[in-house]
Amino acid sequence: MSSPLDAPVLPTAPAAPVRSPVLGPVVRGVLRSPQTLLGLTLVVVHVVLALLAPLVAPFDPVTNDATSILLGPGDGHLLGTDQLGRDILSRVLYGGRYSLPLAVVAAVVTVGIGTVLGCLAACHRGAFDEILMRIVDAVLSVPSILALLVVVSMFGAGGPVIVLAAVVIYSPAVVRVLRAAALQVVPLDYVTAARARGEGTFAVIRREILPNVVDVVFVELAMRASFVLLLVSSLSFLGFGANPPTPDWGLMVSENRTLLAVLPWGTVGPIVALATLIIGFNLTADGLAKIRGVDRTLVGV
Repeated sequence: MSSPLDAPVLPTAPAAPVRSPVLGPVVRGVLRSPQTLLGLTLVVVHVVLALLAPLVAPFDPVTNDATSILLGPGDGHLLGTDQLGRDILSRVLYGGRYSLPLAVVAAVVTVGIGTVLGCLAACHRGAFDEILMRIVDAVLSVPSILALLVVVSMFGAGGPVIVLAAVVIYSPAVVRVLRAAALQVVPLDYVTAARARGEGTFAVIRREILPNVVDVVFVELAMRASFVLLLVSSLSFLGFGANPPTPDWGLMVSENRTLLAVLPWGTVGPIVALATLIIGFNLTADGLAKIRGVDRTLVGV
């Protein structure tokens, strides 16, 4: 009678490493990082002001008033009025309601597409990877402003076109960054074991690869949101974004730049609003990169 000790020992597949929850360490790291706290505070303040603009704005941002043209700060207009008599502070507060949703949607779509393609390229080293990366190199070689104007001239203006332009301009860089991050995970034993069990490519990406590159994804989201904000403002400044009388920061700068010497707040106000929001996203991205140990030189390119 054979003993249980004589039974052959079957090899077991290497288990995936136990991953600590991401949210808890991130929250603790944010609370210990003044830089990240400042960045998040700036972003949250802008989001709150954009949501509450109808309640806190002292005047209607699109109503013309011929009796209040080019007023200086005072008389209820804290930043004065523009050449059509519209309150500048109200238009600045409402400006985030146009730019912020577009920036968030475009950043999510861009990073989502870039993450999927980057992980697929890392999993399928071969013709797919070579063709995709050559396309990425070709798109990245085109100046972003030129690619932007090509997309806008082909499809016109509007929110969906801005999202499309952001995807065309920024997703190739996201593909390159996520591919580099995923390539460090693909050769590991638990990914090999998952493939040996017969799991499909998307299952391997979702269960094994994505949880290990999610830190890079978060940093990319913050960085691409700031880039899209600049994109939206640039389009509005050039006349391809928001249409008058929409209160948009880029459009406000375009409308009031000739009056800079007469009424500086008409130009400085939206610039300050845009700059503080972009600084907030950048500080948040830098802080998250330091907290999670992401190489900041590899993201946001």
